[in-house]
Amino acid sequence: MIDRRRIDRRWLPLNALRAFEAVAKHASFTGAANALRISQSALSRHVISIEKLIGVQLFERRPHSLVLTKAGQHLLPTVIKSLDRLEYSLDEIRNAGAPTLRTLHVQMPPSFAVRLAVPVLRDFRRANPDIEIDLVSPYGVGPPPSDVDVAVVYSRPTVTEYVSDLLWPVKLSILCHPDLAGRHAGKDLSGWIRDNELIHVRIADLPRHHVWTQLARQASLGQINFERGLIFDTALLAVEYALSGEGLALVDINLFAEELRSGRLVRPFDLLLDDGYGYYLITHPDALSDTAIALFRSWMIEHFGPRKPSEESAMRLAISND
Repeated sequence: MIDRRRIDRRWLPLNALRAFEAVAKHASFTGAANALRISQSALSRHVISIEKLIGVQLFERRPHSLVLTKAGQHLLPTVIKSLDRLEYSLDEIRNAGAPTLRTLHVQMPPSFAVRLAVPVLRDFRRANPDIEIDLVSPYGVGPPPSDVDVAVVYSRPTVTEYVSDLLWPVKLSILCHPDLAGRHAGKDLSGWIRDNELIHVRIADLPRHHVWTQLARQASLGQINFERGLIFDTALLAVEYALSGEGLALVDINLFAEELRSGRLVRPFDLLLDDGYGYYLITHPDALSDTAIALFRSWMIEHFGPRKPSEESAMRLAISND
């Protein structure tokens, strides 16, 4: 039978958990032993002691590699964050009365980071000089890795262990260069799509023409070839191509409101596609007690979260070019 008793915190193997974190970080007992300056045999005993305590293996030991098991993947984020918080708390106490510097590890999609987040992060740093930002911008969708404190993800609504705050639902519209719009003035939507190059933005695990197909279904268009055209990893690159004077980009108007306001891009058709995606702020529930993380979360929600009706109307007016 499985022993379902809780582990008494008096016997939590803190040294062994440090050893487990180091082995997972280095994917090597040798590398971890060198980093912790202990013998490899002592390190191995620490990891084995945890595995005996919980009754499952944390690593799959292969001839030339070391891989976390599902149990190890589940345990690692908690160990990292717990040890980080212990470190921060001890540093705050030790340096009481002296300025302290906290680094927040933040993840954002590339287009979001470039178009919207950079000025906000600048203002956040000015208001909070004791908090540094370590920003990563990987391509793709899905939950953030374990070593990230706060993340903005491009995703559909999902139920996970994370606290998820919707910043805004993505609204896609066709954008193009004003010269291109002038050359094709008077055509209907089918004619526009048929006679112009299509610009695709890659979404993980979906066909490249997914959003264009969704648009065709919403607008009740006939048989149109959506396979043609260029594909880019980010909406930012897709719009840069459209700014060169060619192609139709089906992208989020919130990200490119400045190009619409300035007239560098136009919306030839007053249509919006909601494909179910949005930008979400993701935080682990255990992290909400961390002052720096809670402060950054509040700042992001204040700047990007759901707007009041008057603010929403003002935005719509600002991006309208019809």
